[in-house]
Amino acid sequence: MASKPPAGDPVQDAPEVAAPQHAAAGLPAIGHTLRIARQQMGVRRTAQTLLQVNQKDGFDCPGCAWPEGDKRHVAEFCENGAKAVAEEATLRRVTPDFFAAHTLADLASRSGYWLGQQGRITQPMYLPEGADRYEAVTWERAFAIIAEELGALSSPDEALFYTSGRTSNEAAFLLQLFAREFGTNNLPDCSNMCHESSGSALTETIGIGKGSVSLEDLHQADLIVVAGQNPGTNHPRMLSALEKAKGSGARIISVNPLPEAGLERFKNPQTPRGMVKGVPLTDLFLQIRIGGDQALFRLLNKLVLETEGAVDEEFVREHTQGYEEFTAAARAADWAETLAATGLGREEIERALAMVLESKRVIVCWAMGLTQHKHSVATIREVVNFLLLRGNIGRPGAGVCPVRGHSNVQGDRTMGIFERPSEQFLDALEREFGFAPPRHHGLDVVRSIEALRDGRAKVFFAMGGNFVGATPDTDVTEAAMRRARLTVHVSTKLNRSHAVTGRRALILPTLGRTDRDVQAGGRQVVTVEDSMGMVHASRGNLPPASPHLLSEPAIVARMARAVLGPASTTPWEEFEKDYGTIRDRIARVVPGFEDFNEKIARPGGFTLPHGPRDERRFPTATGKANFTAAPVEYPEVPEGRLLLQTLRSHDQYNTTIYGLDDRYRGIKGGRRVVLVHPEDARERGLADGSYADLVGEWKDGVERRARGFRVVHYPTARGCAAAYYPETNVLVPLDSTADTSNTPASKSVIVRLEQSPSA
Repeated sequence: MASKPPAGDPVQDAPEVAAPQHAAAGLPAIGHTLRIARQQMGVRRTAQTLLQVNQKDGFDCPGCAWPEGDKRHVAEFCENGAKAVAEEATLRRVTPDFFAAHTLADLASRSGYWLGQQGRITQPMYLPEGADRYEAVTWERAFAIIAEELGALSSPDEALFYTSGRTSNEAAFLLQLFAREFGTNNLPDCSNMCHESSGSALTETIGIGKGSVSLEDLHQADLIVVAGQNPGTNHPRMLSALEKAKGSGARIISVNPLPEAGLERFKNPQTPRGMVKGVPLTDLFLQIRIGGDQALFRLLNKLVLETEGAVDEEFVREHTQGYEEFTAAARAADWAETLAATGLGREEIERALAMVLESKRVIVCWAMGLTQHKHSVATIREVVNFLLLRGNIGRPGAGVCPVRGHSNVQGDRTMGIFERPSEQFLDALEREFGFAPPRHHGLDVVRSIEALRDGRAKVFFAMGGNFVGATPDTDVTEAAMRRARLTVHVSTKLNRSHAVTGRRALILPTLGRTDRDVQAGGRQVVTVEDSMGMVHASRGNLPPASPHLLSEPAIVARMARAVLGPASTTPWEEFEKDYGTIRDRIARVVPGFEDFNEKIARPGGFTLPHGPRDERRFPTATGKANFTAAPVEYPEVPEGRLLLQTLRSHDQYNTTIYGLDDRYRGIKGGRRVVLVHPEDARERGLADGSYADLVGEWKDGVERRARGFRVVHYPTARGCAAAYYPETNVLVPLDSTADTSNTPASKSVIVRLEQSPSA
C-alpha cells in the first residue's frame, strides 16, 4: 500500500550533518528507490511501472534527458528517475475537497516539498477574482475564461506562453503553432534558464545549438572532461557511460568547485562488482573557483598552441575560420591571472595539459556550472576553441556534450518553442498552415518577468513546470505574477506557482508520461528528443489518475478552438483525435523529421541529422567552424564576501523536492544549509552548526536576504559557497544574466554571511 501524504510541513530547523560520501549509487540507491516508490505507488504498481521506464515499448523517464543505448537493461532507470516516476504515478490524489479545505494563503505558506507530496490533481480548478480558494470548473468554462482574457488584450504580445522541458514534441509543436497563429512569439521556456548559453555559443561556433556526440562516442573517447556538472545527482545514468568509457581506457578530468561523490566512485547497481566495490571515475579533479572555467580553457589553449605538433593544422585549415585572431588572444593568456581566476595550482594545469596531449579523442561535457554566469557564452566558446584546435569535432569519440537537464527540453526547442525563431522555420510554418506568423522577436523568461512587472504582459500560460519556483529574484517574480489578469498552469501536481497567481487563475490537470493516452482516434503515443538528438516514442501504461484529465495536445487543441474560433483553418480537432496527424505536419516543417511516423515505429526511434558530427559541415554564417577571441572574464569578489552557487540536493529534480536529504553531501532532514569552506567560515566567525542569513549584493543596492541557513563546513573551493534552490533564488537579481543568452547568473551570486541566532 502507498502511504498517505504528510499532513503538515516537516520541521527543517536542525538538519543533521555528517561527512560527505565518496561513492554514488550501490545498495543505498536501491534501498532509497524502493522506499520512495513504495510510499508513492505501493509494491504492485512499482513493479508495473518501473519495468516500463525507458524501454523501447514503454515510456520515457520524465526526469533527465540522458539517452539510452540500443541494448536496454531490465531496470533502465536510476534512483532519481525512479523518484520522478513515483511522484507522477503516485496513488495520492488532490481533489476539489482538498482545495475547499485549503485557502490560497494556506497553500502559499507551505513548502514546495509539502505541496508536491499531496498527489495528482484530478479536476480543472478555477480561482475567481477576489476569491480566497480554488473551486472546481468544467473544461468548457476553463477554455472560455482563457478565450475571454486573451480576446480582451490590446495586443497578442500581452500574452506569454511558457513551456517546461517535460512537454512532448507533439504538444510543444501545437503550442508554438497556436501562439503564432494567435499572433505572438512570446514563447519563453525552461531552456532560457539553463542551456540557452550553450545554444547561443554552439550556434555561433559550429552552426547548431546541440551537442555533437552520441553515447557510443563517449564509450570511444580517450579523454572526457566533465566541467560544471554533477552527474551523480542530476544525470545518474551518465555514470554507467563513464564507467564503460573507463573500461575502454578513457581517462576523466572533472572540473568543479565541489567534490561530488558520483565522479569519485560509481557503484553500479547493475553488476555484482559495482555493488560491492565500484569503479573510480575521476583521474584528475580540478577544484576550480566558481566562474574560472573560461580562464582555464584559455590557458590550456595557449599551452596547446605552444606545443609543437599539437594543433590539427589540416582540420584548422580546411574547416575553421578566425584562427589568427583566436591565437593572438590565446597567446596572451597569463599564468598569474589564470591561477588567481581558477584557484588551481600550476602543476594541476600542467597535468591536465599532459592528459590532453596524450589523447587523440576528447569530449567535453558540461551543465549549469558553465551556463549560468555573466560570461557563460564566452566560456563555452572557449571550450569549442579547445576542441577545434585538435580536430575534436566531427570524428568518433570526440565533440561537445552539453548535458540537458529535462527530458524533452531539447525537443521542445526543435519543435519551435523559441522566442527568436529562424526565418526558415517561420517560412516553413507559413507554407504549411497558410497564415503569416509574427516575425518580430518575442520575450524570453527574464524579459517575460519584466513585462509582467511593468504591466506590459497580462496573461501567463504555462505548459508544465514551476515557473515561480524556477525563476530568479523570487520577490520580484512573485510580485510580477500577481499583476497578471490571468495565470494558467497545465500541471500534474501542485507546486508554488499555483499559490502565486494573477487576479484570476486556472489549474488544468493533464496526463503524465506514465498515463495511458486514449483519444477518439485510439491509443496515442508521444515523442521526445534526448540530449544527444535521438527521437523516440513514449507510451504510458497506467490508467489516468482521473477521468477528468486531458492530454497536453488535447488541452492546446481545445484552447486554440476556443480562442481562434472558426476563422482558424488549422485542423485542431483532428490533431486532438490522432497525434499522427501532428507528426505529419512536423515532418513537413522541421528538417530531419521527414517520414516521422514511420521512423518512430522503429524500436528505439531515430537520430536527427547533425552536420558538424556527421560530415564536418558547419552551417554557420561563415560556412566553417568559428574560432572566437573573447576577453577572459571571471567573477571578482569584494573582500569579506563569498561567491555563491545555487544547486540541487540529491532528493531533488529541478524544483521538485522528493525529500529533505542530500545523502551524498551528508545532509539529512533539512534544506536551509549553506556549504562553506572551513577556513572561510572561521574567518567570518561562523562555527559549523551556527546559523547565518545570506545577503546578496548587487549594483542596484537592493537587499536580497535568505534567512536562517545552517552553516556547514564543507570542502568547497576557497572563497566559494553553495546552497540549494529554489530557497536561494531570492538572492539572484533579475538583471544579473549571461551576456547574449540572458540566462540568469545563478552560479555567480556575491553574498555576505550575517550570523543569525537560529533558524
